[in-house]
Amino acid sequence: MNGVLVIDKPAGMTSFDVIRRVRRMVKTRRVGHAGTLDPMATGVLPVAVGTATRLIEYLMAGDKTYRAGLKLGSATDTQDSTGQILEIKPWQSVDRPAIEAVVEHLLGEIDQLPPMYSALKKDGQPLYRLARQGIEVEREPRKVVVKSLVIDEFSAPDLTFTVQCSKGTYVRTLCHDLGQMLGCGAHMTELRRLACGRFALEASTPLEVLQDLFEQGRPLPFLPLAEVLDDWPALQADGVILERLQNGVAPCMADLSGVQPATGTRVRFLAGNSLVAVARYTPGGHGKRPGEFELLKVFPVQDDE
Repeated sequence: MNGVLVIDKPAGMTSFDVIRRVRRMVKTRRVGHAGTLDPMATGVLPVAVGTATRLIEYLMAGDKTYRAGLKLGSATDTQDSTGQILEIKPWQSVDRPAIEAVVEHLLGEIDQLPPMYSALKKDGQPLYRLARQGIEVEREPRKVVVKSLVIDEFSAPDLTFTVQCSKGTYVRTLCHDLGQMLGCGAHMTELRRLACGRFALEASTPLEVLQDLFEQGRPLPFLPLAEVLDDWPALQADGVILERLQNGVAPCMADLSGVQPATGTRVRFLAGNSLVAVARYTPGGHGKRPGEFELLKVFPVQDDE
């Protein structure tokens, strides 16, 4: 089995718990996810199976959209409702205009300090393990991009918002930072991922539905490799071009039919409905290799048939 399952992850499970469930269904260990969700979080979790695991790095690179809830007045050690309360402050003077003014400072490219309760590693040790031992270590702020943050509902002290952000953004840290900027503290109370790159919640399947399909012996709703990156331009390869591609030799644009991509664009090479390569268009050459494309991954034709 090769392809991607777009799963609606339930609360109370880690992303790796989902991977374990899928491994039992597909009877292979070659399974991976594109973008970790905390146990309390729900929503879109793309899971790659078989050859599709080679595409995970591209699936993870896209923007994410979340709907989140937070509570004003208290900060926690985990920055969400699963943690211990560190401080309680009055929130009654905070109104919507004050929140909207603070939100303006969280938009665009910002520096975000990763939380201690995260899977990031320090000297090979996950930070959350150190945090559970009461150890806090220095972390370097990371550049992230918040493209939009819209307040959906405010009924003090509870706030719901929708945010579109870059890979690597911690939404619970946005909640924490918003509370600090307001002077009353805040922590995240709920999180649902609405989109992960091109994968939307509407196209996802609840994990329990997948389990039912598996137990009934019915096929799982795999997205085939050729469609996984369907927001990339596609070029058809056949005959000698396909044979050379399978041997790692990139073609020239003049030998292909289709619209010429912009320089630097990543493209898919298809043989019929099968993905046979992903590449970057590099006219003018790239090193000493022939052709006008930098081959990133090459796949046997039969893998996606």
